Amino acid sequence: MPDVPAAVSRALRAAPPDQLVEAADRVVRSRLAASRTDVFLADYRITGLWPVLDPDLPDAGFLACQGVAQRCFSSQQPVLDARDDGHCRVWVPLTAWGERLGVLLVELTGPADAQTVASIGEVADELAIALRAADRETDRYRRARRRERLSMAAEMQWDLLPGRSVRHHAFLLAGQLEPAYGVGGDHFDWSVDSDRLTVTVLNGTGTGMSAALLTTLTVNAMRNARRSGGGLVEQAELASDTIHYQHRGRRHVATLLLTVDTVTGRVRAVDAGSPHLLRVRGATVTPIELDRQLPLGMFAETRYDVQEFDLEPGDRLFVVSDGVYDAQPGGQEAYGERAMARSMRSTRLQPATEAVGTVMRELFAYHAEADLRDDAVVVCLDWVGVSDRGDR
Repeated sequence: MPDVPAAVSRALRAAPPDQLVEAADRVVRSRLAASRTDVFLADYRITGLWPVLDPDLPDAGFLACQGVAQRCFSSQQPVLDARDDGHCRVWVPLTAWGERLGVLLVELTGPADAQTVASIGEVADELAIALRAADRETDRYRRARRRERLSMAAEMQWDLLPGRSVRHHAFLLAGQLEPAYGVGGDHFDWSVDSDRLTVTVLNGTGTGMSAALLTTLTVNAMRNARRSGGGLVEQAELASDTIHYQHRGRRHVATLLLTVDTVTGRVRAVDAGSPHLLRVRGATVTPIELDRQLPLGMFAETRYDVQEFDLEPGDRLFVVSDGVYDAQPGGQEAYGERAMARSMRSTRLQPATEAVGTVMRELFAYHAEADLRDDAVVVCLDWVGVSDRGDR
Protein backbone atom coordinates (compact mmCIF):
# COMPACT_ATOMS: atom_id res chain seq x y z
CA MET A 1 0.00 0.00 0.00
CA PRO A 2 1.37 3.45 -0.86
CA ASP A 3 2.37 5.66 2.08
CA VAL A 4 -0.91 7.56 2.23
CA PRO A 5 -0.27 9.44 5.51
CA ALA A 6 3.05 10.81 4.22
CA ALA A 7 1.40 11.91 0.97
CA VAL A 8 -1.40 13.62 2.91
CA SER A 9 1.15 15.33 5.16
CA ARG A 10 2.96 16.76 2.13
CA ALA A 11 -0.32 17.90 0.59
CA LEU A 12 -1.41 19.61 3.82
CA ARG A 13 1.87 21.52 4.10
CA ALA A 14 1.48 22.74 0.52
CA ALA A 15 -2.21 23.68 0.81
CA PRO A 16 -3.55 27.08 1.90
CA PRO A 17 -5.11 26.94 5.38
CA ASP A 18 -8.71 27.12 4.14
CA GLN A 19 -8.20 24.20 1.72
CA LEU A 20 -6.85 21.51 4.03
CA VAL A 21 -9.90 19.25 3.78
CA GLU A 22 -9.87 19.40 -0.02
CA ALA A 23 -6.13 18.63 -0.08
CA ALA A 24 -6.59 15.54 2.08
CA ASP A 25 -9.65 14.51 0.06
CA ARG A 26 -7.73 14.50 -3.23
CA VAL A 27 -4.91 12.35 -1.87
CA VAL A 28 -7.14 9.86 -0.07
CA ARG A 29 -9.43 9.43 -3.07
CA SER A 30 -6.52 8.78 -5.44
CA ARG A 31 -4.37 6.61 -3.15
CA LEU A 32 -7.13 4.52 -1.55
CA ALA A 33 -9.63 4.58 -4.41
CA ALA A 34 -12.17 6.06 -2.01
CA SER A 35 -15.51 7.13 -3.40
CA ARG A 36 -16.03 9.86 -0.81
CA THR A 37 -14.41 11.62 2.12
CA ASP A 38 -15.56 14.36 4.45
CA VAL A 39 -14.66 15.99 7.72
CA PHE A 40 -17.32 16.46 10.39
CA LEU A 41 -16.51 19.04 13.07
CA ALA A 42 -18.06 19.19 16.54
CA ASP A 43 -20.04 22.34 17.25
CA TYR A 44 -19.43 24.64 20.20
CA ARG A 45 -21.83 22.78 22.48
CA ILE A 46 -20.65 19.36 21.26
CA THR A 47 -24.22 18.46 20.35
CA GLY A 48 -23.59 17.74 16.68
CA LEU A 49 -21.02 16.90 14.01
CA TRP A 50 -21.19 19.09 10.93
CA PRO A 51 -19.61 18.49 7.49
CA VAL A 52 -17.04 20.79 5.94
CA LEU A 53 -17.04 19.67 2.30
CA ASP A 54 -20.80 19.36 1.86
CA PRO A 55 -22.85 21.26 4.46
CA ASP A 56 -26.09 19.79 3.07
CA LEU A 57 -25.18 16.15 3.68
CA PRO A 58 -27.89 14.17 5.48
CA ASP A 59 -25.20 12.77 7.82
CA ALA A 60 -25.02 16.09 9.66
CA GLY A 61 -27.03 16.75 12.76
CA PHE A 62 -27.29 16.18 16.46
CA LEU A 63 -24.99 13.61 18.01
CA ALA A 64 -27.88 11.59 19.39
CA CYS A 65 -29.11 11.01 15.83
CA GLN A 66 -25.82 10.15 14.18
CA GLY A 67 -25.16 6.55 15.14
CA VAL A 68 -21.74 5.48 13.88
CA ALA A 69 -20.32 9.01 13.77
CA GLN A 70 -21.34 9.54 17.38
CA ARG A 71 -19.80 6.23 18.44
CA CYS A 72 -16.54 7.17 16.76
CA PHE A 73 -16.45 10.63 18.34
CA SER A 74 -17.43 9.47 21.83
CA SER A 75 -15.24 6.36 21.95
CA GLN A 76 -12.31 7.93 20.08
CA GLN A 77 -11.97 4.65 18.20
CA PRO A 78 -12.39 3.81 14.48
CA VAL A 79 -15.86 2.57 13.52
CA LEU A 80 -16.59 0.60 10.34
CA ASP A 81 -19.98 0.73 8.64
CA ALA A 82 -20.48 -1.87 5.88
CA ARG A 83 -23.04 -0.72 3.30
CA ASP A 84 -25.50 -2.79 1.30
CA ASP A 85 -23.78 -1.77 -1.96
CA GLY A 86 -20.49 -3.35 -0.84
CA HIS A 87 -18.91 -0.05 0.15
CA CYS A 88 -17.44 0.40 3.61
CA ARG A 89 -17.49 3.67 5.49
CA VAL A 90 -14.56 4.13 7.85
CA TRP A 91 -15.04 6.73 10.59
CA VAL A 92 -11.96 7.78 12.54
CA PRO A 93 -11.58 10.46 15.24
CA LEU A 94 -9.94 13.79 14.46
CA THR A 95 -7.99 14.53 17.63
CA ALA A 96 -4.92 16.67 18.29
CA TRP A 97 -3.18 16.34 21.68
CA GLY A 98 -6.44 15.13 23.19
CA GLU A 99 -8.54 17.94 21.67
CA ARG A 100 -11.53 16.28 20.00
CA LEU A 101 -12.18 18.21 16.79
CA GLY A 102 -14.58 15.83 15.06
CA VAL A 103 -14.39 12.76 12.81
CA LEU A 104 -13.04 11.90 9.37
CA LEU A 105 -15.19 9.82 7.02
CA VAL A 106 -13.60 7.76 4.24
CA GLU A 107 -15.93 5.65 2.10
CA LEU A 108 -14.13 2.77 0.40
CA THR A 109 -15.48 0.85 -2.57
CA GLY A 110 -14.77 -2.47 -0.86
CA PRO A 111 -14.01 -3.97 2.57
CA ALA A 112 -11.50 -2.25 4.85
CA ASP A 113 -8.62 -4.33 6.21
CA ALA A 114 -6.72 -3.49 9.38
CA GLN A 115 -3.82 -1.89 7.51
CA THR A 116 -6.15 0.44 5.62
CA VAL A 117 -7.97 1.46 8.79
CA ALA A 118 -4.64 2.17 10.51
CA SER A 119 -3.53 4.24 7.52
CA ILE A 120 -6.75 6.27 7.61
CA GLY A 121 -6.20 6.83 11.32
CA GLU A 122 -2.76 8.27 10.62
CA VAL A 123 -4.27 10.52 7.95
CA ALA A 124 -6.76 11.78 10.54
CA ASP A 125 -3.92 12.53 12.96
CA GLU A 126 -2.10 14.59 10.33
CA LEU A 127 -5.28 16.42 9.37
CA ALA A 128 -6.30 17.15 12.97
CA ILE A 129 -2.99 18.85 13.76
CA ALA A 130 -3.22 20.87 10.54
CA LEU A 131 -6.81 21.94 11.29
CA ARG A 132 -5.84 23.02 14.79
CA ALA A 133 -3.00 25.15 13.42
CA ALA A 134 -5.13 26.59 10.59
CA ASP A 135 -7.70 28.05 12.99
CA ARG A 136 -5.43 31.06 13.42
CA GLU A 137 -5.31 31.69 9.67
CA THR A 138 -8.87 31.08 8.47
CA ASP A 139 -12.44 31.33 9.76
CA ARG A 140 -13.74 28.47 7.62
CA TYR A 141 -13.61 25.75 10.26
CA ARG A 142 -14.97 28.01 12.99
CA ARG A 143 -17.95 28.79 10.77
CA ALA A 144 -18.58 25.08 10.27
CA ARG A 145 -18.71 24.62 14.06
CA ARG A 146 -21.14 27.48 14.71
CA ARG A 147 -24.82 26.70 14.74
CA GLU A 148 -25.83 30.24 15.66
CA ARG A 149 -24.18 33.61 16.02
CA LEU A 150 -21.98 34.17 19.07
CA SER A 151 -22.43 37.21 21.25
CA MET A 152 -19.47 39.59 21.25
CA ALA A 153 -18.60 38.48 24.78
CA ALA A 154 -18.71 34.81 23.78
CA GLU A 155 -16.50 35.54 20.76
CA MET A 156 -13.86 36.93 23.11
CA GLN A 157 -14.19 34.05 25.54
CA TRP A 158 -13.83 31.31 22.92
CA ASP A 159 -10.76 32.98 21.44
CA LEU A 160 -9.25 33.09 24.94
CA LEU A 161 -9.75 29.37 25.68
CA PRO A 162 -6.76 27.00 25.41
CA GLY A 163 -8.98 24.31 23.87
CA ARG A 164 -11.68 21.96 25.10
CA SER A 165 -9.51 19.02 26.15
CA VAL A 166 -5.89 17.90 26.37
CA ARG A 167 -4.34 14.47 26.89
CA HIS A 168 -1.07 13.66 28.64
CA HIS A 169 0.51 10.39 29.72
CA ALA A 170 -0.57 11.16 33.31
CA PHE A 171 -4.00 12.75 32.82
CA LEU A 172 -6.94 13.66 30.62
CA LEU A 173 -8.36 17.15 31.08
CA ALA A 174 -11.54 18.66 29.61
CA GLY A 175 -13.71 21.73 30.06
CA GLN A 176 -17.01 23.09 28.84
CA LEU A 177 -18.64 26.53 28.87
CA GLU A 178 -22.35 27.29 28.78
CA PRO A 179 -24.26 29.05 27.39
CA ALA A 180 -21.84 28.32 24.55
CA TYR A 181 -23.06 31.10 22.27
CA GLY A 182 -23.65 33.72 24.94
CA VAL A 183 -21.17 33.11 27.77
CA GLY A 184 -19.96 36.21 29.58
CA GLY A 185 -17.31 35.99 32.29
CA ASP A 186 -16.77 32.38 33.39
CA HIS A 187 -13.64 30.83 31.94
CA PHE A 188 -10.97 28.15 32.22
CA ASP A 189 -7.34 28.03 31.17
CA TRP A 190 -4.54 25.47 31.28
CA SER A 191 -0.97 24.86 30.27
CA VAL A 192 1.24 21.76 30.22
CA ASP A 193 4.91 22.49 30.84
CA SER A 194 7.55 19.85 31.61
CA ASP A 195 6.37 18.05 34.78
CA ARG A 196 3.66 20.58 35.63
CA LEU A 197 0.05 21.11 34.65
CA THR A 198 -1.44 24.51 35.50
CA VAL A 199 -5.22 24.93 35.55
CA THR A 200 -7.19 28.08 36.36
CA VAL A 201 -10.96 28.41 36.56
CA LEU A 202 -12.63 31.81 36.83
CA ASN A 203 -16.04 32.52 38.27
CA GLY A 204 -16.72 35.66 36.26
CA THR A 205 -18.63 38.67 37.59
CA GLY A 206 -21.09 40.79 35.70
CA THR A 207 -22.58 40.09 32.30
CA GLY A 208 -21.84 40.62 28.65
CA MET A 209 -18.90 42.65 27.42
CA SER A 210 -17.91 44.08 30.80
CA ALA A 211 -17.59 40.55 32.20
CA ALA A 212 -15.64 39.33 29.17
CA LEU A 213 -13.23 42.27 29.33
CA LEU A 214 -12.59 41.64 33.03
CA THR A 215 -11.95 37.96 32.36
CA THR A 216 -9.61 38.79 29.46
CA LEU A 217 -7.59 41.08 31.72
CA THR A 218 -7.42 38.45 34.46
CA VAL A 219 -6.44 35.54 32.24
CA ASN A 220 -3.75 37.50 30.43
CA ALA A 221 -2.27 38.76 33.70
CA MET A 222 -2.01 35.19 35.01
CA ARG A 223 -0.55 34.01 31.71
CA ASN A 224 2.00 36.82 31.78
CA ALA A 225 3.21 35.74 35.22
CA ARG A 226 3.16 32.04 34.30
CA ARG A 227 5.04 32.54 31.03
CA SER A 228 7.64 34.60 32.88
CA GLY A 229 8.32 31.66 35.17
CA GLY A 230 6.10 32.72 38.07
CA GLY A 231 4.38 30.18 40.28
CA LEU A 232 0.80 30.17 41.54
CA VAL A 233 1.35 32.93 44.09
CA GLU A 234 2.97 35.22 41.52
CA GLN A 235 0.16 34.52 39.05
CA ALA A 236 -2.55 35.29 41.60
CA GLU A 237 -0.85 38.41 42.94
CA LEU A 238 -0.06 39.93 39.54
CA ALA A 239 -3.62 39.32 38.37
CA SER A 240 -5.06 40.73 41.59
CA ASP A 241 -2.93 43.87 41.45
CA THR A 242 -3.68 44.38 37.75
CA ILE A 243 -7.44 44.14 38.33
CA HIS A 244 -7.32 46.38 41.38
CA TYR A 245 -5.31 49.14 39.72
CA GLN A 246 -7.66 49.01 36.73
CA HIS A 247 -10.93 48.95 38.69
CA ARG A 248 -9.95 50.26 42.16
CA GLY A 249 -11.71 47.44 43.98
CA ARG A 250 -15.05 47.91 42.23
CA ARG A 251 -14.57 44.68 40.25
CA HIS A 252 -13.02 41.41 41.34
CA VAL A 253 -12.83 37.82 40.14
CA ALA A 254 -13.20 34.60 42.14
CA THR A 255 -10.54 32.24 40.82
CA LEU A 256 -9.12 28.81 41.55
CA LEU A 257 -5.49 28.26 40.55
CA LEU A 258 -4.04 24.74 40.53
CA THR A 259 -0.77 23.13 39.57
CA VAL A 260 -0.40 19.36 39.37
CA ASP A 261 2.99 17.66 39.47
CA THR A 262 2.56 15.17 36.63
CA VAL A 263 5.10 12.80 38.19
CA THR A 264 3.94 12.68 41.82
CA GLY A 265 0.29 13.80 41.62
CA ARG A 266 0.91 16.52 44.20
CA VAL A 267 -1.56 19.40 43.76
CA ARG A 268 -0.80 22.95 44.84
CA ALA A 269 -3.77 25.32 45.01
CA VAL A 270 -4.60 28.97 45.54
CA ASP A 271 -8.26 29.49 46.38
CA ALA A 272 -9.06 33.13 45.63
CA GLY A 273 -12.75 33.09 46.57
CA SER A 274 -12.95 30.35 44.05
CA PRO A 275 -15.22 28.02 42.10
CA HIS A 276 -16.02 24.68 43.73
CA LEU A 277 -13.53 21.78 43.72
CA LEU A 278 -14.74 18.19 44.13
CA ARG A 279 -13.02 14.82 43.99
CA VAL A 280 -14.59 11.60 42.74
CA ARG A 281 -12.85 8.56 44.19
CA GLY A 282 -14.65 5.33 43.43
CA ALA A 283 -18.34 6.06 43.97
CA THR A 284 -17.74 8.84 46.48
CA VAL A 285 -17.96 12.53 45.62
CA THR A 286 -16.16 14.70 48.17
CA PRO A 287 -15.75 18.48 48.23
CA ILE A 288 -12.12 19.48 48.71
CA GLU A 289 -12.21 22.19 51.33
CA LEU A 290 -9.58 24.86 50.85
CA ASP A 291 -9.04 28.02 52.87
CA ARG A 292 -10.91 30.58 50.83
CA GLN A 293 -8.89 33.74 50.30
CA LEU A 294 -9.85 37.11 48.83
CA PRO A 295 -11.02 37.24 45.21
CA LEU A 296 -8.52 38.68 42.76
CA GLY A 297 -8.63 42.47 42.60
CA MET A 298 -10.59 43.22 45.76
CA PHE A 299 -7.72 45.01 47.53
CA ALA A 300 -4.30 46.31 46.54
CA GLU A 301 -1.24 44.16 47.18
CA THR A 302 -3.20 41.17 48.44
CA ARG A 303 -0.97 38.23 49.29
CA TYR A 304 -1.94 34.62 48.70
CA ASP A 305 -0.97 31.31 50.29
CA VAL A 306 -0.64 27.89 48.66
CA GLN A 307 -2.34 24.76 49.97
CA GLU A 308 -1.51 21.21 48.91
CA PHE A 309 -3.13 17.80 48.57
CA ASP A 310 -2.38 14.56 46.73
CA LEU A 311 -4.11 12.70 43.93
CA GLU A 312 -4.26 8.92 43.69
CA PRO A 313 -4.38 7.07 40.35
CA GLY A 314 -8.01 6.81 39.30
CA ASP A 315 -9.04 10.05 41.02
CA ARG A 316 -11.23 12.50 39.15
CA LEU A 317 -11.38 16.20 39.97
CA PHE A 318 -14.28 18.43 38.99
CA VAL A 319 -14.16 22.22 39.16
CA VAL A 320 -17.52 23.95 38.73
CA SER A 321 -18.48 27.60 38.78
CA ASP A 322 -21.30 29.12 40.83
CA GLY A 323 -23.51 28.97 37.76
CA VAL A 324 -23.42 25.19 38.13
CA TYR A 325 -23.22 24.70 41.88
CA ASP A 326 -25.70 27.38 42.99
CA ALA A 327 -28.28 26.97 40.21
CA GLN A 328 -31.78 27.05 41.76
CA PRO A 329 -34.32 27.00 38.91
CA GLY A 330 -37.92 27.41 40.00
CA GLY A 331 -36.96 27.72 43.65
CA GLN A 332 -35.54 24.18 43.84
CA GLU A 333 -32.62 23.35 46.09
CA ALA A 334 -29.25 24.28 44.62
CA TYR A 335 -28.00 21.90 41.93
CA GLY A 336 -24.80 21.45 43.93
CA GLU A 337 -26.61 20.15 47.01
CA ARG A 338 -27.41 16.64 45.73
CA ALA A 339 -28.24 16.53 42.01
CA MET A 340 -24.73 17.48 40.91
CA ALA A 341 -23.11 14.68 42.92
CA ARG A 342 -25.50 12.18 41.34
CA SER A 343 -24.59 13.39 37.86
CA MET A 344 -20.87 13.18 38.69
CA ARG A 345 -21.20 9.63 39.98
CA SER A 346 -23.01 8.68 36.78
CA THR A 347 -19.91 9.62 34.75
CA ARG A 348 -17.62 7.03 36.35
CA LEU A 349 -17.37 4.95 33.16
CA GLN A 350 -16.93 7.98 30.91
CA PRO A 351 -13.69 9.77 30.07
CA ALA A 352 -13.33 13.37 31.20
CA THR A 353 -14.20 14.59 27.70
CA GLU A 354 -17.63 12.97 27.97
CA ALA A 355 -18.09 13.64 31.70
CA VAL A 356 -18.16 17.44 31.34
CA GLY A 357 -20.96 17.13 28.79
CA THR A 358 -22.93 14.78 31.03
CA VAL A 359 -22.79 17.17 33.98
CA MET A 360 -23.85 20.05 31.72
CA ARG A 361 -26.74 18.08 30.21
CA GLU A 362 -27.94 17.16 33.69
CA LEU A 363 -27.74 20.83 34.63
CA PHE A 364 -29.93 21.74 31.64
CA ALA A 365 -32.35 18.96 32.61
CA TYR A 366 -32.45 20.39 36.14
CA HIS A 367 -33.46 23.67 34.53
CA ALA A 368 -36.17 21.79 32.60
CA GLU A 369 -34.19 22.54 29.40
CA ALA A 370 -34.67 26.29 29.91
CA ASP A 371 -31.80 28.69 29.27
CA LEU A 372 -29.30 28.97 32.09
CA ARG A 373 -29.63 32.10 34.21
CA ASP A 374 -25.90 32.33 34.80
CA ASP A 375 -22.69 31.33 33.05
CA ALA A 376 -21.60 27.79 33.84
CA VAL A 377 -18.19 26.14 33.66
CA VAL A 378 -17.33 22.49 34.27
CA VAL A 379 -13.71 21.31 34.18
CA CYS A 380 -12.82 17.65 34.71
CA LEU A 381 -9.37 16.15 35.35
CA ASP A 382 -8.85 12.38 35.20
CA TRP A 383 -5.63 11.52 37.01
CA VAL A 384 -3.88 8.42 35.65
CA GLY A 385 -0.49 8.96 37.23
CA VAL A 386 2.82 7.30 36.42
CA SER A 387 4.67 4.60 38.31
CA ASP A 388 8.05 6.26 37.81
CA ARG A 389 9.79 8.73 35.53
CA GLY A 390 10.69 5.90 33.17
CA ASP A 391 7.01 5.79 32.11
CA ARG A 392 7.28 9.20 30.52
